[in-house]
Amino acid sequence: MNGRQWVPVVIVLAGLTLGGWALVRFRGETDRVAVNSRAPDFKAIDIATGDSVSFREKYKGSVTLINIWATWCGPCRTEMPAMQVAYAKLKPRGFRIAAVSIDEGSQDDVKKFVQEFGLTFDILQDRTTGIQQTYQTTGVPESFLLNQQGVIVKRVMGSHDWSSPVNVALINRLLDEAGAPRAPWQDTVGTAEQTRQ
Repeated sequence: MNGRQWVPVVIVLAGLTLGGWALVRFRGETDRVAVNSRAPDFKAIDIATGDSVSFREKYKGSVTLINIWATWCGPCRTEMPAMQVAYAKLKPRGFRIAAVSIDEGSQDDVKKFVQEFGLTFDILQDRTTGIQQTYQTTGVPESFLLNQQGVIVKRVMGSHDWSSPVNVALINRLLDEAGAPRAPWQDTVGTAEQTRQ
């Protein structure tokens, strides 16, 4: 082969190399959203401020529950009170909730829902409903519990009791791993259990 015959071969090899590099480099953005994968970033409107927020910027370094819901969703109405109980109990340790409404209407409906249930955790709204595609959801509600590194440790489809002892223990373990200070009552419980043994 002369020099000119090698040119197409070199171009094809360079294209394959570049394509392989691109697949490795950008693979994380197209992977399946599942337990042990990093939670994708998204933007939504913070109902309290009216600002557009980036999930990764706002919740970076926090143990966070992402809940995708809607005001018209019956199971969401069942789930929200338990989320509020878990949040009230674990907020002092740094636990956060980002509840993302996919209501396409005005913020007024979402605000009424928040008032009705006395919710104090972060309520966001994605009127484009794009978060459903980003998080590959099958409906509402759907939840993703993330550790401090933003990795999904639990994914739940449908209504779930986030205030149950099992879930509170799991969230506390994630907070311990993140180095969050323990609440005084937790130390008392630990001492009492050690005394009994």
